[in-house]
Amino acid sequence: MEEGTVFDIQRFSLHDGTGIRTIVFLKGCSLECMWCSNPESKSLDPQLFYWQKKCIACKACMDQCPQRALSWSEQGIACDRSLCTNCGDCCKTCYAEALVLRGRRMSVDEVFDEVLRDQLFYSLSGGGLTLSGGEPVAQPGFARALLQRAKQEGMNTAIETAGNYSLESLQAIDPFVDMYLFDVKHTDAEKHKRFTGKDNGLILKNLAWLADNKRNVIVRVPVIPGFNDDVGTLQSIVDLAIQLGIGQVSFLPYHEFGRNKYAALGQEYAYGKISGRVSLDLDAFNRTKGLLRTADLHINVGG
Repeated sequence: MEEGTVFDIQRFSLHDGTGIRTIVFLKGCSLECMWCSNPESKSLDPQLFYWQKKCIACKACMDQCPQRALSWSEQGIACDRSLCTNCGDCCKTCYAEALVLRGRRMSVDEVFDEVLRDQLFYSLSGGGLTLSGGEPVAQPGFARALLQRAKQEGMNTAIETAGNYSLESLQAIDPFVDMYLFDVKHTDAEKHKRFTGKDNGLILKNLAWLADNKRNVIVRVPVIPGFNDDVGTLQSIVDLAIQLGIGQVSFLPYHEFGRNKYAALGQEYAYGKISGRVSLDLDAFNRTKGLLRTADLHINVGG
């Protein structure tokens, strides 16, 4: 039975495909987007979160850690992550849930024990399963097995993807995908690489393949201050969608809802120093959207 690493399962979603959906978040991503709101999604391994505000200073976790990676400081529990093996033993003794391990190995059957709880809602609303991440295709075999099982159960399937993987990986999952929610962050390869760690060559190749094969694709654009929020860049993405015959582009407002996760992981949210603002001004953006030449393309904000 195929297994993979899951970091969250979210029920009753209405914005990531048709109808009522369950979103299964898989760990692992080949990109290093500076603004990522799910930093725990990047690594394939489980990761330890420490939520300082929940800590009651009982220090029981320190005795529980087999690696002696935990110590006490003025900021509460300090974790030497060079020693931590993410075994989760400390979390078992932390009933305040200040220490939480994100990411666990699950089989396809274990995932569907949760997904199938809402099967009635899927059938009534045209909903189903959406895979997200991270990048779901970072675990290609597991992603394929989940999508295949969903189709066997008669569910609609969707995948949120950044597209940065081989065409062969895309073709392996494609028979089991009804909708692609496909991220296009920038059309300039150099700027894409500077802000995400990789150029956009594979991404645009895979998007073109989906368009050539008439797949159901919605292009999603996270509008990031200082990266792609100018009219010229947004127009280039719209022009690309029109050229490929893709009928819908969704602009996703920038936010910093995941910023506290970086501190909980012992990491720094570097993009906060660059962006200078924490959300997209929708009035300003709607004025910008009015400047775009969209032909018959449908554009929406936030979905």
